[in-house]
Amino acid sequence: MSSASTNKVKVAIIGSGNIGTDLMIKIMRNSRHLELAVMVGIDPQSDGLARAARLGVQTTHEGVEGLIKHPAFNTIEMVFDATSASAHVHNDALLRQAKPSIRLIDLTPAAIGPYCVPVVNLEQNLQQLNVNMVTCGGQATIPMVAAVSRVAKVNYAEIVASIASKSAGPGTRANIDEFTETTSKAIEVIGGAAKGKAIIIMNPAEPPLIMRDTVYVLSEPTDQERVRASVEEMTAAVQEYVPGYRLKQQVQFEAFDESNPVTIPGVGRFVGLKTTIFLEVEGAAHYLPAYAGNLDIMTSAAMATADRMAQTIVCA
Repeated sequence: MSSASTNKVKVAIIGSGNIGTDLMIKIMRNSRHLELAVMVGIDPQSDGLARAARLGVQTTHEGVEGLIKHPAFNTIEMVFDATSASAHVHNDALLRQAKPSIRLIDLTPAAIGPYCVPVVNLEQNLQQLNVNMVTCGGQATIPMVAAVSRVAKVNYAEIVASIASKSAGPGTRANIDEFTETTSKAIEVIGGAAKGKAIIIMNPAEPPLIMRDTVYVLSEPTDQERVRASVEEMTAAVQEYVPGYRLKQQVQFEAFDESNPVTIPGVGRFVGLKTTIFLEVEGAAHYLPAYAGNLDIMTSAAMATADRMAQTIVCA
């Protein structure tokens, strides 16, 4: 049921840290179909809860239990979880018990529900009750793997996500193993690679550097211009909800045939096309600094996903 006064779907955010607060600002500024009803945290002194209160959003510092007890809970149809992988398992169980039909947008690597990268597979997941937004590295790089995959069979894809150390909060640092495992699996499940690998680098440089990603894709031999066109088309699609997403330089190709095969660690002898894609993601600086593109792409992808789901509810 959408809000009668606004014709928007009411939502809550669990997690009043950097990601949750940035998501709150994005929803309030830019969402067409979402109305933020409650901001949930566990620290009554957090800046996110204080900012929410100043913006007229109802708050609770009692976590998911406080949300379930909140008078507004009965009107909420969708919840964003911006906590941690272990916390999301707990939150999902309690919310599902309290309201079986509630939808969860999971910004942690818990991956209870199917992986979702909006430009690749959102339409297939519109009716899911829990969708997982993979990771920041996954949101940035999986579209590129998928872009190659729709042109040629991908045997292997490896991504290296480099983020500013200052943009990695306690949730990110606590979930490094889950980050690599979830991203690697999603490269296969959504990106279409037979085997995927993910690496994250937290760069301590000062001043902090913008998020940069490198994507290596090994595929069957194919027309390079078709791959280039597919990558550029996918880049434009991501830019519709992440304006700061861009190719850092031209797509690079290297062909290997029977006369010059290459041995790839973990893959073995390879004959085909190696595509290398260099990306950078600049944040919109709604709440987080512009260099924190890794966090911005997560909140932007989550809002795009929820907005599209809410549109199906509002227009039903």
